[in-house]
Amino acid sequence: MDINKREMRRYGVILIVLALAAMPARAQDDGGDAPGGSPDEGTITKVGTTAAQFLKLGVGARAIALGGSFVAEASDLSALYWNPAGLSRLPGSSVQLAHTEYLAEINYNFAAFGTSMGNLGTLAFSIIFLDSGNMDVRTEDRPEGTGEQFKVQDYALQISYGRALTDRFSIGGTFKYIQERIWHSKASTVAFDVGTLFTTPYERLRLGASMSNFGPKMRLDGRDILFSEDPSPNNDGNVEIVNAQFRTDRHPLPLLFRVGLAWDAFRSGDHRLLLSTDAAHPNDNSEYLNVGAEYSFRDLLALRGGYRNLFEEDGEQGLTFGAGLNLRVDRSLRARFDYAYADFGRLTQTHWFTMELGF
Repeated sequence: MDINKREMRRYGVILIVLALAAMPARAQDDGGDAPGGSPDEGTITKVGTTAAQFLKLGVGARAIALGGSFVAEASDLSALYWNPAGLSRLPGSSVQLAHTEYLAEINYNFAAFGTSMGNLGTLAFSIIFLDSGNMDVRTEDRPEGTGEQFKVQDYALQISYGRALTDRFSIGGTFKYIQERIWHSKASTVAFDVGTLFTTPYERLRLGASMSNFGPKMRLDGRDILFSEDPSPNNDGNVEIVNAQFRTDRHPLPLLFRVGLAWDAFRSGDHRLLLSTDAAHPNDNSEYLNVGAEYSFRDLLALRGGYRNLFEEDGEQGLTFGAGLNLRVDRSLRARFDYAYADFGRLTQTHWFTMELGF
């Protein structure tokens, strides 16, 4: 049923607040331990100043093929990443597995399980895991390698909840534990995401907003930063060896605000055309825009295309495209397979694969 004017005003205020929060701020951080970035200085984008960069890669081949414009269309388990409010649209239970052949032979994987609890909402669990593979340890004295190898492994364990408050308005949240490991050193923290999803009175138009990775800073620690030093090598009789460690800085998480629209531009019989766009404001780069389109036939076959990070300064991301196949195995089981290609300019390209089972 339709919501009344009072409810519309209330939801409108919530969405406006999230949209305003996503706009550039003069000062996001005072240099302490609070979440956020450092103060803006002219056009400085602060690229490379945040930790846990794997949290910015995206999840799900369908969303990537749409150019990452998914905050208002999130309706499967990849909503855990884009907008947890989208979990409220999940029918029954689902399992999603995703694999990405990322740049430099990096493996990037996602696994999630979610189940609808009826009027109580939807609960979901997921893990994001990145593995660089083995790399040679090189030093200034031995640039060809020391014979040792190391790897980078990052992961995020997440628990999410989404619920429809009315037939038009949904909210959701995610709590996550994040860890980055480089050889024998690691950094960890916790963070959370929040999101809203609103179906406008014009039924074919949806509005979404989300905030991701809000949490305290991370600092790397471990035996790799330990060393022994003679504090005064020219003096005899002093303590020859002092155990010490390098002091590492604390770095903020990649805080990201998104506001997006999804519009069913054409929907008739067996055919549907979806157009979507997201505006994003990260704390470590310039603002950018994602756009995408999807044509689907009988909810069976889908063709998708998009463009990522429009207007980002010195960005390498760009064209995306992909396809999906949605199969009904029997009355209680459905299977969906999605593929996406994402261009990275001079860094070549990446390939994304996702499988989801719903029951």
